[in-house]
Amino acid sequence: MDDALRQKYSRQILFAGIGEAGQERLLSASAVVAGCGAIGAAAANLLVRAGVGRVRVIDRDFVEPSNLQRQTLFEEADARDALPKAVAAERRLAAVNSLVHVEGIVADINPRNVEELLGGFDVILDGTDNFETRFLANDFAVKQSVPWIYAAAVGSYGVTMTVRPRVTACLACVLAGERDGAGMDDTCDTVGVLGPIVNLVASMETAEALKLLSGRVEALHGRLTSCDVWSGKFQSVRVARNMECPVCVRGLFAHLEGEAQPHITMCGRDSVQIHERSRALDLEALKQRLAPAVDDVRQNDFLLRFRVAPYEMTVFADGRAILKGTQDPAVARSIYARFIGT
Repeated sequence: MDDALRQKYSRQILFAGIGEAGQERLLSASAVVAGCGAIGAAAANLLVRAGVGRVRVIDRDFVEPSNLQRQTLFEEADARDALPKAVAAERRLAAVNSLVHVEGIVADINPRNVEELLGGFDVILDGTDNFETRFLANDFAVKQSVPWIYAAAVGSYGVTMTVRPRVTACLACVLAGERDGAGMDDTCDTVGVLGPIVNLVASMETAEALKLLSGRVEALHGRLTSCDVWSGKFQSVRVARNMECPVCVRGLFAHLEGEAQPHITMCGRDSVQIHERSRALDLEALKQRLAPAVDDVRQNDFLLRFRVAPYEMTVFADGRAILKGTQDPAVARSIYARFIGT
């Protein structure tokens, strides 16, 4: 390592857990951040500043004013111009560290493109806003034997866990059973989120990534860690592999093969229909949850309808939904995940 690099990363090299050998490994390592919302933006920023040689950021959405309270890579001009998050992130990160190859890709991760988008990286970091994509990433990582780090936050609560395929529990071991049933999820768009929790979770996620990429796997704690910055409660539990897990034990990759993803079809001239699978919604409870966050909520025994300008979404009790105002499946998935959950 030359003197300029030694100086640039001197404080990280001084840390005994990394040292010069670990920093050398970081400089030649690669990481992909799936999603560039609050957690993804903070994680990507930390990776680039740490000198991870190649960082890819993938996101399907654009910057909005409501993002700026917690999404640290963006500024008011990005929201005013409705700049895609991946584009804004690439520009900012390239200015942060010109020695890192930063790539921002505007895309919706799905079973057809997941290998192209996530393949070829040393570690995958979770920056997504929905479990549909998380379970897809879990399938891909387990099948390809690539470590990935689950991270999520809503309200003041956050959670993260490192998955090392066939060494630790995977996401399906921990959460697959809990995803069955009513399918009602709190989201940042319905219950809010605090900036401190996303930055805390992103920091824990990135610390785990740096352990992996610098070759310090013995420092991985192998636990699912949760925390609530409002109540001050922290919990860390060791999670055993489920020896009946359909993914990491039985090798059944339903999300990767597209069997578990909601089917989306065109519906009319300017509408998209989402065909959710095996989902029962309590429409009255959903109305109460959505009322503070959306416009013109109407509900009867059969459906619920609301507006998020310029779109109108109609949701049925079986989870099926129709979004008017677009023909873009990525937009439909995004609105559904934000307000109904996945």
